[in-house]
Amino acid sequence: MPTSKVTYQGNLRTQAIHLQSNNQIITDAPIDNHGKGEAFSPTDLLATSLASCMLTIIGIKARDMDIDIAGTTAEVTKVMAADPRRVSEIHIIVIFNLELDDRTQTIFYNTALTCPVAKSIHPDITQNVIFRCAKPL
Repeated sequence: MPTSKVTYQGNLRTQAIHLQSNNQIITDAPIDNHGKGEAFSPTDLLATSLASCMLTIIGIKARDMDIDIAGTTAEVTKVMAADPRRVSEIHIIVIFNLELDDRTQTIFYNTALTCPVAKSIHPDITQNVIFRCAKPL
């Protein structure tokens, strides 16, 4: 069974429907590539899916360790290269809303780097991941 259906809407915009849930994502070409930049671009989704995958797999590990990471965020920066136009770097800052000891941070960091999206991205794309934790009270 297919995962999704993507339809070109015109004006450099697509609509993707997740067939199991019927949720949708709209993409738009970025301003620097003839688009309006009114929605995620396909390359934005690539970078964002890496962060989402990392948080999901960290969430699984955290649940197994009885640690609640709800509210943890990831700031994503995508860097484009030219000739050929492609994503060259993805920078992710994972910000935990709690203090984590060094051992737990190491476990979560190693877990993040093994998420399926991280392992699926071409090795020529630099994945720079930084963890930040809340300051102790």
